[in-house]
Amino acid sequence: MSDFDEKTRVTQVVQPAPPGGGKTQSTDCLVVIYTKEPTLLGKRFVLEHNPTRVGRGADNQIVLDGDSVSRRHAHFENRPNQQAWLIVDDGSTNGTYCNDEQISREVVLKNGDRVKIGPTIFKFLSGADVEAQYHEEIYRMTIIDGLTQIYNKRYLLEALEREIIRGRRHTRELAALLFDIDHFKRINDVHGHLAGDFVLKEVARVVQSRIRRDEVFARYGGEEFAIILPETTQEGAVALAETLRQKVAEHLFVFQADSIRVTISIGVATLLESDRGASDLIKRSDEKLYEAKHNGRNRVCS
Repeated sequence: MSDFDEKTRVTQVVQPAPPGGGKTQSTDCLVVIYTKEPTLLGKRFVLEHNPTRVGRGADNQIVLDGDSVSRRHAHFENRPNQQAWLIVDDGSTNGTYCNDEQISREVVLKNGDRVKIGPTIFKFLSGADVEAQYHEEIYRMTIIDGLTQIYNKRYLLEALEREIIRGRRHTRELAALLFDIDHFKRINDVHGHLAGDFVLKEVARVVQSRIRRDEVFARYGGEEFAIILPETTQEGAVALAETLRQKVAEHLFVFQADSIRVTISIGVATLLESDRGASDLIKRSDEKLYEAKHNGRNRVCS
């Protein structure tokens, strides 16, 4: 589980208003939707300082710990002539990202934009109904993974329990896939944790493009993912798993000019009469995943 290797600390520092700026009446805010420190999820920062600076240094309004965060990394700035907040990169070493794209210097923010600084992702909320948006975002965090923007483990297990009941009531097939990224720790060690985050998001994007509406795709934990396949036979589940394995293996993963080879191993299982619940089906999928890893990785086992 390389997900929480690095600690991120977010604090607010009270300091005099900077020259040419100061406190504003803004209700616009930032919400932490992804961080290496789980206790910070959902923390809200009202943009009451203009500019609002972010970085490792204690003189910033938002202080982030982490090797990938510069002392003066970036700042949020409100320019009256544009009537909007901008995210401005302050020459950081590892860059600032808006909606997964590295910004060259600055970007005008729109409501709902995601800003990534080091290992932390903020969501920008703006408009007359910011309070309602904030509570909606808090709810989304209970079912959506902040990094990959797919479902999380909690939602997956609840959905799987529902599908098991439905499948047994109507005597329908049900399959589950469990897969993870091969040698993911090596990717983090060689290319860095920001590259690891990129790979997780890109794998999710590649797989999501092949998922149908009635199928549930979720991040199960760390570099591990799961898919629920209602009304799918063992043969159909294996065929899909093989398609996904090939798609990932053939995809070009490039992060900051580095090409990264990525493969996945997949375990497949279908619902049995003896299964008492979601945990039994997941357990057998996990056993098959372990078999795929043990037999050389980059393969499907069922």
